[in-house]
Parts: sequence; C-alpha cells; structure tokens
Amino acid sequence: MKKLSARRRHPLAAVVVLLLALAATGGLYAAFAPADKAQAEETAQSLAIEEGKKLYTVGCASCHGTGGQGTSDGPSLVGVGSAAVDFQVGTGRMPAQQPGAQVPKKKVIYSQSEIDQLAAYVASLGAGPIVPTEKQYSPEGADIAKGGDLFRTNCAGCHNFTGEGGALTNGKYAPSLEGVDPKHIYEAMQTGPQNMPSFPDTTMPEKQKQDIIAYIQTVNGEEAESPGGLNLGGLGPVSEGLFGWIFGLGALIAVAIWVAAHTAKAKKS
Repeated sequence: MKKLSARRRHPLAAVVVLLLALAATGGLYAAFAPADKAQAEETAQSLAIEEGKKLYTVGCASCHGTGGQGTSDGPSLVGVGSAAVDFQVGTGRMPAQQPGAQVPKKKVIYSQSEIDQLAAYVASLGAGPIVPTEKQYSPEGADIAKGGDLFRTNCAGCHNFTGEGGALTNGKYAPSLEGVDPKHIYEAMQTGPQNMPSFPDTTMPEKQKQDIIAYIQTVNGEEAESPGGLNLGGLGPVSEGLFGWIFGLGALIAVAIWVAAHTAKAKKS
C-alpha cells in the first residue's frame, strides 16, 4: 500500500493520467464521430451523381444514349463537362423540344439543384470544363474598353457590335445577349455551344472573359444607355448606312424636287 501511494504521489503521475484520458477521448471520437469533411463531400457528390443519373435517364437518355455516348438524335456528352450542362439546361435549351437547325432558349424546367445533379452525373462520364465560380465570371473591376476590343474581334461577327444577335446560314443564328446571366456567358465561352467556337482559358484567359462580360453588360444590359442617341437596334454600320440612304438621301431628293418645282413656277411667272 505504501508503494502504491508513493507511485500516486510521483510527479509524472498526473501527466500519465492526462495522456491516458486524451488517448481514450481520441479513440472514442474516432469511433463514434461523423465522417470528416472530405468524406462528407465525397458522399454528397456520390448522391448527386446518383440522383443526376435518374434525371438523365428520364429526360436525356432518349437522345444522348443511356451512357451519354450519343445517338443519331443527340451528340455524345462524354467530356463536355458540368459547365456545358449548366449552360444548356440552365438556359432552357435542353431538353430540346424537337430537332432543328438550332435549339432556342426557352423556359427552364429544372430547378438549380436538379441542374447541379445532372451536371454532376455528366461530369462523371469524362473530364470537361467545370461550372465557374462567381469570382471567375464577376465583371467587377474588369476593363470595359479592353472587353470591347475583344468582343469586336472575336464575337461581333456573329452577335453584332452590342450583342443584339444576328442571322447565320442554314437557319442558324447568333442569339441576343441582352439579359443573359454572366455565368452563362462565361460558360458559353468555355464550352462553345451549338454554332459558337469555344474559348478555353488557354485561348482566352479568365481576365479577358471578365472584360467581355463587363462590356456586354455596359452596352446591352438592363441599365445600358446609348450615348449617341437612337441606337437603331445596335446592329452596327449596316443599319446605320441603310438609315442614311433611305432617310438622308430621300430627304435630299425631296428637297431637290421641291427646289426644281418652285424654280419652274418662278420662271413661268
């Protein structure tokens, strides 16, 4: 008994007891605590893929194939990435109502959570562009003038100078960019939907995409104003030249006829 009491009074006894208590607490936590954050995210991703596959089977498989391999009615989705799904489904273009030269934008039928699940499933079929974060597509602090240069060089040939859209060949067209969500503009540049070429970050860095988005919002946003007065649809020099020929030249002809008529009357009198 005296020896046991002596051990209890040893200077290191309290330290040993504390270490044993910590070890026991850690063991119990490891045994009964919920999965860590990484495991929880992996589980959530697996559930999203599973739910997305169900949605895909009902709404997409008839055209794109049961495994996303594509059919005669729809292209393969292997490798298109989550960004393409978020754009196509998030703008209502998919599911398509019927085949055609181009699938138009229409009312969105899926909720954002369902779109995320579909995107997760399609992304699991093969690596591709991912949905951008708000920081990536936000135009805050972007260079609008630089964006205008980039837009006129790469986009105006189809979308016109202020993003009003325009006709292409064989029944295709470049849609108007008025009111389009910045995220969807960024995703369109990433993925190149339908007739549009893609501009990955290796071709057009993130900063340049932000500059273009800022320019589009400035000239074709909800609060956009035309500093030059009537913008004539924002279609550029074609509409402006037509206006000049029809109304400007027409006015000159009318004035010339009026002057000639009054000159003739003056000579008769």
